This record gives sequence, structure tokens and C-alpha cells, in this order.
Amino acid sequence: MEKPINEMRLVIPSRSSNESFARVAVASFVAQLDPTLDELSDIKTAVSEAVTNCIVHGYRDTIGSIYINARIYASGKLSVKIRDTGCGITDVRQAMEPLFTTGGSDRSGLGFTVMESFTDKLKVRSNPGKGTTVTLEKFIERRERG
Repeated sequence: MEKPINEMRLVIPSRSSNESFARVAVASFVAQLDPTLDELSDIKTAVSEAVTNCIVHGYRDTIGSIYINARIYASGKLSVKIRDTGCGITDVRQAMEPLFTTGGSDRSGLGFTVMESFTDKLKVRSNPGKGTTVTLEKFIERRERG
């Protein structure tokens, strides 16, 4: 198993005002891989969706903690785990279906679809009553500096 060459951990309250902070914090950490603007945008979008899911669905009408762990590997792989200890997901497969939402008419049901399309690998683990962990993986092509 590959060992990370660098790692960051962040714990934030599930307030909507912290979603942009989480996105920028992970993007700043990833900058050391010298990603393209498109790669950086993809990462920011996927992190934003995962954190928003924690806020809107995981904790619903309460404030809890969102745990973010980002790791960089020598291969150029970035792994970002975003975890909550909220209500959890009863049926992960159904929740990952495009347009499925438990968030009412103001939600599009595309969060997991967006995460999947902007990363190379998406894994979702959840236990009802215990929370959800989303793992995003993205490979950043190593470039020689000119």
C-alpha cells in the first residue's frame, strides 16, 4: 500500500459559510502538485459537493463536524476523505442515482454525479445513524518545471 508523501486534516462546523473555506483549503494543499487550472477546478467542485452534502443532508437542521483528510502520493494521486457523523444514508446506491434527492424541491440530486464526473474515483460508505464518508481520488499528471 502506497504511503502518502504529505497530508492535511481539517475539522469544520457544518455551516454553509464553511463550504468555500473547505474548497479553498483543499485547493491550496493540492497546489504543491502544480495542477492545471482545470484539475484544480475539478477538485474544488468535487470537494464543494461533498461538503455541501454533509451540511444539507448529513446534519440537516443541526450543526455537526465535517472531517476532511487530504493525502498526496508520489504517484500524483490525491485522495480526499470527507466525513460526517450525521444521519447517514440508508441506500447508498439509490442516493448515487442522478436526480435522486432527499433534500426537497430546492435540491437537484446531482451531487454524487458531479463528484463522480470531476474525479477519477469516488467511493461512498455510510451507516444510518452514524454518518457518511466520501472518498474522492484524482490523479494529477506530473509535469516538469521549465
